[in-house]
Amino acid sequence: MARKAEQKSFDKADETRTFGHGALDLLRIGDAEIGRLTLQPGWRWSADVKPIAGTEWCEAPHFQYHVQGTLHVVMADGTEFDARPGDVTALPQNHDAWVVGDEPVVLVDWYGASNYARA
Repeated sequence: MARKAEQKSFDKADETRTFGHGALDLLRIGDAEIGRLTLQPGWRWSADVKPIAGTEWCEAPHFQYHVQGTLHVVMADGTEFDARPGDVTALPQNHDAWVVGDEPVVLVDWYGASNYARA
């Protein structure tokens, strides 16, 4: 944990990564990296991030709070569900996901964002 009080805003992210239909705003705070993902309608990991990752499935584990929109998640083992605003998800490696509907998905990723969509 940090040795001093810190305050940061996603509006002034330390780093922003863009990819097809989405963006990641990354904050480095309290000896951690926290990401805000904004995923537009039409975003799908296997179409928009897989070419960057170069893997069959998303291999980044995630611990996320869902702020807006609906995200459909499919695990390699066949498990699938919709994550909606107010949900918290813990996703191990090997998943795909996509935006459902016409509303952007916004989520805060407490674990896994530091390596997300890194070229």
